[in-house]
Amino acid sequence: MAVASMRAVHIGSTSTASGVVERGSTFGNGSSSLFGETLRCSRVGVPMRLQKPASELKCLITNSSPNSVSSKGRVIIPPMHEDNWNNMSLGARTLTDVGVRELRSDTNRLKIFSGSANPLLSQEIACYMGLNLGQIKIKRFADGEIYVQLEESVRGCDVFLVQPTCPPANENLMELLVMIDACRRASAKTITAVIPYFGYARADRKTQGRESIAAKLAANLITEAGAHRVLTCDLHSGQAMGYFDIPVDHVYGQPVILDYLASKMISAEDLVVVSPDVGGVARARAFAKKLSDAPLAIVDKRRQGHNVSEVMNLIGDVHGKVAVMVDDMIDTAGTITNSAALLHAEGAREVYACCTHAVFSPPAIERLSGGLFQEVICTNTIPVKESNYFPQLTILSVANLLGETIWRVYDDCSVSSIFR
Repeated sequence: MAVASMRAVHIGSTSTASGVVERGSTFGNGSSSLFGETLRCSRVGVPMRLQKPASELKCLITNSSPNSVSSKGRVIIPPMHEDNWNNMSLGARTLTDVGVRELRSDTNRLKIFSGSANPLLSQEIACYMGLNLGQIKIKRFADGEIYVQLEESVRGCDVFLVQPTCPPANENLMELLVMIDACRRASAKTITAVIPYFGYARADRKTQGRESIAAKLAANLITEAGAHRVLTCDLHSGQAMGYFDIPVDHVYGQPVILDYLASKMISAEDLVVVSPDVGGVARARAFAKKLSDAPLAIVDKRRQGHNVSEVMNLIGDVHGKVAVMVDDMIDTAGTITNSAALLHAEGAREVYACCTHAVFSPPAIERLSGGLFQEVICTNTIPVKESNYFPQLTILSVANLLGETIWRVYDDCSVSSIFR
């Protein structure tokens, strides 16, 4: 009776949706527009091919043809144009880096498995790497308990588990823990938790008495479950890396967004980077430095008291300029929309919103599609439902970035050199 009440999800190369297959054909044989057509070799002794990146955008619309653009929003992977190789953070150095020129070792010991949180991103990562996703069965009992079974051997293998702990955060976190435990009990050599979005990262300190530091708790759970390493993208605060007692590879979605903004051909004299709050100044400053050292503006918000509207002040000049707001995530979009309204009131010509993690909790969609933004640019670390697409939304894929990082972790090569 218990078996009959389960819901099964099979994730792997033989059970992917038709949309994912179309993405694979769009990419070709594991090619990459961000790092070049091929930056890997699957056999020892075969030299790596370093080709120039593609010159056209590759559309990844799951419900239409590869060359179409949805009227509700766009899902694209930006190209790395040759003209930008010397001034973008993923430029020519990446193509000549010693770690990239190293021959890729035998991939028989490399296994990539996907949880149910973001299977399309997992498929894109595997496609970039020229691999198939490992076969895994994930079930839910009638009472909500999670069951995981690996359907292929991982004994002595280096296993990478792709599972963001996005909403529903508790479900996806628990699923990740069970996946790690299954790999540990199956005698995997190493287990790397690839967490594109790390939930609970905002609870990283005590701001009031008797609060929990849930980020540390989640880190302890992942470590105790048996993970040997964590690969994550754009933590809410850098100090959260210290909560793990295992190595953490922290990568940034900035290069993907920067490359896309470069294609907009915005004049450097008209550009200003804006931090929506004081806490994000360091992130915005680093972003502005890579955009031809653009000027920086800061939105200072202060509350007069509980349930009292915020008093917002602008530090910097945005009059007549194109304002690019940068944040790590957009949740309910309250702060960023209030900041955008202030920028328009101060004379900004256009406002772009950029973030890595599109949490989009209600009423974020209504706020973001209200006409304040010229474009809302995010990445696919968190899957965005098609029902939440709106005309100003652009979703960029971080599959190439994460795929290349996985290769370098597997090959014991430098990860930080990607961002130099």
